Amino acid sequence: MRAGLEQIAYFALKEATNLFRVGPRHSVDDFAAPTAIFRLTNRPRMTQTSSPDNRTVASHWEFSPLVDQQRQRRRTFAIISHPDAGKTTLTEKLLLFGGSIEIAGAVRGRKSQRSATSDWMELEKQRGISVSSTVLTCEYEGIQVNLLDTPGHHDFSEDTYRTLMAADAAVMVIDLAKGVETQTEKLFKVCALRKIPVLTFVNKVDREGMTPLAVLDEIERKFSISTVPINWPIGTGADFCGFVELAGKETHLFPERNNDRRIQPVVMRWEEFVSQSPEEINLNLASHASQVGFSTQSHAANLLKPEVQATVYEDVELIADAGNRFERDAFLAGLQSPVFFGSALTNMGVEYFLKNFLKLCPPPGDRLSNLGMVSASRPEFAGFVFKVQANLDPRHRDRVAFARVCSGQFVRDMEVTVARSGKKIRLPRALRIFGQDRQTMDEAYPGDVIGLVCPGAFQLGDTLFTGEPLYYEALPQFTPEYFASLECKDTSRRKQFDRGLSQLVEEGAVQIFHDTFASSKELILAAVGELQFDVVRFRLESEYGVPTQLNLKPFGTVRWITAKPDDVRQIKLPFQAKLVKDQLGYSAVLLKSEWEAQMVARDNPSIKFDSIRVSTFEQLAREAGQGGAE
Repeated sequence: MRAGLEQIAYFALKEATNLFRVGPRHSVDDFAAPTAIFRLTNRPRMTQTSSPDNRTVASHWEFSPLVDQQRQRRRTFAIISHPDAGKTTLTEKLLLFGGSIEIAGAVRGRKSQRSATSDWMELEKQRGISVSSTVLTCEYEGIQVNLLDTPGHHDFSEDTYRTLMAADAAVMVIDLAKGVETQTEKLFKVCALRKIPVLTFVNKVDREGMTPLAVLDEIERKFSISTVPINWPIGTGADFCGFVELAGKETHLFPERNNDRRIQPVVMRWEEFVSQSPEEINLNLASHASQVGFSTQSHAANLLKPEVQATVYEDVELIADAGNRFERDAFLAGLQSPVFFGSALTNMGVEYFLKNFLKLCPPPGDRLSNLGMVSASRPEFAGFVFKVQANLDPRHRDRVAFARVCSGQFVRDMEVTVARSGKKIRLPRALRIFGQDRQTMDEAYPGDVIGLVCPGAFQLGDTLFTGEPLYYEALPQFTPEYFASLECKDTSRRKQFDRGLSQLVEEGAVQIFHDTFASSKELILAAVGELQFDVVRFRLESEYGVPTQLNLKPFGTVRWITAKPDDVRQIKLPFQAKLVKDQLGYSAVLLKSEWEAQMVARDNPSIKFDSIRVSTFEQLAREAGQGGAE
């Protein structure tokens, strides 16, 4: 795939230039260079929700102690990874330890396997992959955890980017055997350019793979950040039997491996671990296993070997002498990543990761708007829609808008204003979403994600507010690489076809273009990844009962155009290029290749061509006044 997430990374870099301006007291190098991590103390945190020269703007907002208290106890984060690194399995285990589910469903390609809570769509169950972002919530030790599970497949990178806009931090899952893979590298660049703090979970330590030191070295080389291991595995592959907590110098040894429930480790002081022989330690583990009823077979798989004990001792001493020290300012600036080791499938190290992650992950912060930085702790509600999901409950043919609360208190049945349309809407149906399940939500605070059932009222990127009008950052439209027409095979189902396709476009499953000069309004579907077409066809047939025929079009890219009407009429285009409008009414041109795009830009110097379309704050205000795009 030529563009995909490269387009997203380009946009994030372009956006970072505008949003994260460095004041006169700081240089760009201070924030960008990995070598500057020890110079960041007392400098302002730079994330998607704050910037050095705008933090003072938020001072005029009123302060609500209730909202601030609730904000402090919330953590909202996304999980990113390359496909098959164990992202969804880790998600399930975090829910297991959070008490939201009793049995975790690992992702497998077998019909007999339990399906994951986060992979609720039928296509996800069949293929064993995540194709849509999911919101999951649980409480753990007084902290409300809002977990955003993202698709790992590159064909759904647009959905992943929109989800990262709603997250305050990200968890990057890496397979020990495969190291840093392509999709993980691209997604990390998006997080880094948006200044989202990233924690790393090295998964599948129970399988043979790279050494822990080699994984740390690869992360630092490919991402140009420093890594700080928080725990260290005791063995890898079949020898993996626990980990060392580096800060407290304690060892956590697991008497058994169990995929479905919690396993309480046997905790030993580091001095005891290194002074006792493996035989003595194994006897202690066997005694503990018999007391709590663990099976002998499960314990036999976790016997500590002498060579493992010796290697762990050398590694831990090396890290203590030469390893990086954790710097919170560097972490929040995206220059340092705490690293955890474990196995999501066997539950080993997962609960330890959850506890420490909640300590490290920042609570929701202030967010940039057309008014400057809007305080998260102000009393007035404001949020934005980052996802629309049609047919979350197919029995009711509903549409749910997922809105991230950015400031203030949300109360069910309150009246909010949609910034795009200026309309005031009462919200009697507010839902807490958990995979496919839902429950009524009476109130919400910064960091929470609420499901709003109000068909047709919301679009992706809409800002919702009470009080003083404002606009949060707009969501971008990325360059599609695949184009096709979709035919309804059964003409008697045309009405269902039109309604279904309209709802899928509304939720961002695909983009739509139509020829402005054609006598019949033929719709051209456009997607960043070809698998998006499969999802649309599958959902039209399974949710709306409409079988379809897909016909690929000979286009490979699109450019949105900004020009005067006279310039558009005189535009010079290559043969088979097509002038179109997108689903929002913006003019664009469909082209065969990037080479054609460069040629068209050269032949039409009076016209501005954009590979990514995103509305500025000024455009958002103008569109609201005109009721939409021109």
